[in-house]
Amino acid sequence: MLALVGAVAVVAAAVVVPILVTRSEEPVEQQATLAAIEQYADLRRDHVEGSVDYPQSPPVGGPHAQEWLDCGAYDTQVPAENLVHDLEHGTVVLTYEPGLPADDVAALADALPANGILSPWEGQAAPVVVTVWGVQLELEGADDPRLAMFLQEFGHGETAPEFGASCEGGIDPADAAGAGTPV
Repeated sequence: MLALVGAVAVVAAAVVVPILVTRSEEPVEQQATLAAIEQYADLRRDHVEGSVDYPQSPPVGGPHAQEWLDCGAYDTQVPAENLVHDLEHGTVVLTYEPGLPADDVAALADALPANGILSPWEGQAAPVVVTVWGVQLELEGADDPRLAMFLQEFGHGETAPEFGASCEGGIDPADAAGAGTPV
């Protein structure tokens, strides 16, 4: 009898253990978080003439042009110095690698807040980057679920020194150096 119980236990273990091992090898879907956010403190806010060499691409803040850009989506890269002035106003900036598929660019334009600017950006480290003053997140694409999370957390402009200002009424990038054109 003891031998029969032992044999049943061995057979049961031989069936159950492989099932448990197989289940544990299944991919676990990761929860999207904002853990990859980069934050930058003590950014200068002075107005300058000419170009600025920003340490981040796209920039997250710092010295900038006197004029800011009008809100909207642009199909060519906008001048960084004007864009930083928008960041100072609390504008959300969405940038994307040139060559991103048109459907993805359209999805980004749809996600863009009213107080926002969308522009291609040459040389950024990720397909899509979302930036507010002093805060930046690299995204894997237009469908990255962290975009909505970032906009929920930071999309109202609270990190900006001039919180509550708008990109409305800014200049057309065609009037600035490095001119971009509206989409």
